[in-house]
Amino acid sequence: MSVKVITYDVGTTGLKTCMFSISAEDSVRYLAGETDAYELHVLENGGVEQDPADWWAAMARSTKKLLEKSGVAKEEIKGISFCSQFQTVVMVDEKGKPLRRAMSCMDARADKQFKRCMSTGLKVEGLDIFKVLKYLKITGAVSASAKDPAWKYLWVKDNEPEIFQKTYKWLDAKEYLTCRATGKMLASRDDACATFLFDVKKDCWSEKLCKMVGIDMRHLPEICGSTDEVGTLLPEAAEELGLASGTPVFSGGSDVSLCSVGAGCVNVGDVLVYSGTSGWVATTVDKLHLDLTNLIGALIGVDPTTYNYVAEVETSGKCMEWVKDRIDQMGMDYDQMIEYIKDTPAGSNGVIFSPWMHGNRCPFDDANSRGLFFNLDITTHGSDLMKAVIEGVCLHMRWLLDCTETSFKTHPVVRFTGGSAIAPYICQVMADVLGREVETVENPRQVGAMGAAALMAVSLGMLDDIKEIKKIIKVSATYKPNAENHAAYTKIFPVFKDLYKNNKKAYAALNRNKS
Repeated sequence: MSVKVITYDVGTTGLKTCMFSISAEDSVRYLAGETDAYELHVLENGGVEQDPADWWAAMARSTKKLLEKSGVAKEEIKGISFCSQFQTVVMVDEKGKPLRRAMSCMDARADKQFKRCMSTGLKVEGLDIFKVLKYLKITGAVSASAKDPAWKYLWVKDNEPEIFQKTYKWLDAKEYLTCRATGKMLASRDDACATFLFDVKKDCWSEKLCKMVGIDMRHLPEICGSTDEVGTLLPEAAEELGLASGTPVFSGGSDVSLCSVGAGCVNVGDVLVYSGTSGWVATTVDKLHLDLTNLIGALIGVDPTTYNYVAEVETSGKCMEWVKDRIDQMGMDYDQMIEYIKDTPAGSNGVIFSPWMHGNRCPFDDANSRGLFFNLDITTHGSDLMKAVIEGVCLHMRWLLDCTETSFKTHPVVRFTGGSAIAPYICQVMADVLGREVETVENPRQVGAMGAAALMAVSLGMLDDIKEIKKIIKVSATYKPNAENHAAYTKIFPVFKDLYKNNKKAYAALNRNKS
């Protein structure tokens, strides 16, 4: 017996609404999907904001379209859940109404608040060593970036006191949407962990860390599991979404957690390379660990028995979108772009690109860093620039994977998902750059939504354990590295890594006041 469910993948520039059939035999099967876009407000002071009302409106429009086009009756939908961007700050009043636009995970304006707390006293890697040790003891990780949620919360306190005074709770993106759907304010453990205020041993918010940082614990929501039912759809919310009142609403999880689940990377050592608007290398590990040098940490995931060891890059597929929009003068679609660059050799005739288009997080945290084309000459073609951008993203993923392997042994075959993984050409470049076999899964663009649907299979008792998900995630293609191409990338890899070190001061001189 199978049931139909809907999951929402809440991204930085748009929302995907996907319908799945889930069952014990054929657990997760993608049926149909709709997408809807919304605005990302990039401010001059380093702020990056979104309007939570836009998320809900996108949910409503896309859900109604999905049901209409699929011909599925609203009563057939037996549950909804979420895969969402995280480390977002939504300040709400007692009724769950946002008091200001949400501060995105990309928001970098809280540098003053971060340094005020973390750059005092005796330092290691620029951070207060005693506070680092306290973080490590309680959370297993450290808040090492001004983009982390606590500092954005404090930015509101310092700069918008009238809004702060009205604040009842501080929610993440998914938590705001489940609140609007059910009236309940609950945070899944993986989202709570990403605030770096969650005590992983005691399974609760840390009073000690909140006091150290300056967080009012009354503003923090209750904790739940990712497979938990938050509540049921309220009549008004159901009407706006076009769904049946009383439909169960499950918590779901962060995009990092659920993309790994949807890719089948649920066993220790499994590696997911994800390239959407942003990107990351996530490895499933069996213990908490923090690499402060490379700014990679293990976070609680949706599976209570494992952790996600996550190395992030701020812009990934967004770089590919940028180069197409800026350099393409012929109105090419992505297939035509690939055709245009297909004969460009590995290494793009000497051109190298750094994909730090909105700063970077790992293995260095610098909001001032930017994209850079290096080693142009008078023979450089547009095709060289386009391919160099793809290669730059892949080279950064290799850097993140290398850093990961200084701490954990990883599976030799990696899974590659996200919008970039739709193109076989990009998949092959990724395999060539990494020097590893790369697998893709069915519907790689919907991998996070797939993970949320798979969790509902566990929630509804169709699967006994999250680890059972691996056996029902289908591999769609395998790419083996070309030895000659890998050698070319290995030659330029040290040069790529030196681009940041050699230009760090210049980035600061040009961009310090913009971030």
